[in-house]
Amino acid sequence: MSLLQHQHSPTDVRARSLPVIDVSGLASALEAERREVGRRIAEACLDRGFFYMVGHGIPDALIAETLAGARAFFDLPEAAKAAVDKSLSPANRGYEPLGGQTLEPGTAPDRKEGFYIGAEAPAGRFNQGANQWPQGLPAFPATILAYHRKMTALAERLMGGLALSLDMPEAAFTAFCRDPIAILRLLHYPPQPPTAPGRGAGAHTDFGALTILLQDGVGGLEVYDRAADDWTAAPPMGGAYVVNLGDLIARWTNDRYRSTPHRVVNRSGRRRYSIPFFFSGAPDYGVSCLPGCLEPGEQPKYPPTTVEAHMKERYRQTYGG
Repeated sequence: MSLLQHQHSPTDVRARSLPVIDVSGLASALEAERREVGRRIAEACLDRGFFYMVGHGIPDALIAETLAGARAFFDLPEAAKAAVDKSLSPANRGYEPLGGQTLEPGTAPDRKEGFYIGAEAPAGRFNQGANQWPQGLPAFPATILAYHRKMTALAERLMGGLALSLDMPEAAFTAFCRDPIAILRLLHYPPQPPTAPGRGAGAHTDFGALTILLQDGVGGLEVYDRAADDWTAAPPMGGAYVVNLGDLIARWTNDRYRSTPHRVVNRSGRRRYSIPFFFSGAPDYGVSCLPGCLEPGEQPKYPPTTVEAHMKERYRQTYGG
């Protein structure tokens, strides 16, 4: 049985904790403090590529307002949500109905609904363009865009930490961060009966560079542990985000750094909300194996690509087309 087929009961999911990294040192004037954060990031990335992040600097009030905005959006009548369906947007922005995505091949569609938002930008590039906003929530756009801006700046800071973790210059990824594909996704997981087919989100790896996940208090995220061939819970931790690497970083580092399968199973009997921020970088940025990630005599596993080409292929695999 493959890892994507494991069907565990709640008692089967172990609680091995993810590392907790205080990233406030990345803003320090002292190089030694910034490098220490990079060292901690390297340890996590060489393991499963998942960690809890504290010291991030995102205001509690903005986090609370953003979660409240997500709940308000999903409480709207179905007609109001359908009016901003992402099928109406050339930039893939807007509402995704329940069952609109199948992250785990060969399984039932995911039991979640979502809403895609990005920076307002000229149309024409993959996942870039204008947002769609629902009627009846006048404060919603300003709150969500303010949160998106904060998360973009945080992701850029983390990319500096990632560069340090790879013993590269701290500014090595500056061009990668310029005008990036950066998508905020509001997600709602309805209560799921234990006997229901499928999962809130099937087992998958993320597509881009970094994911910064805000969870409510319900829980349900599970991370695959390769060493144990099992799933471990990643429950919400007050004041912390969950950060994980996506396929782009694994490709870039020749799989030295891990993009690890994870899934969501909402066993709580309650509605679950989460808000992942997906940071994928500048569309035209060329991605080929970083020289420092090759052992002597080792060859790159992947051909060169661009951020945009990589992202288009990963979307095609889960949405069809």
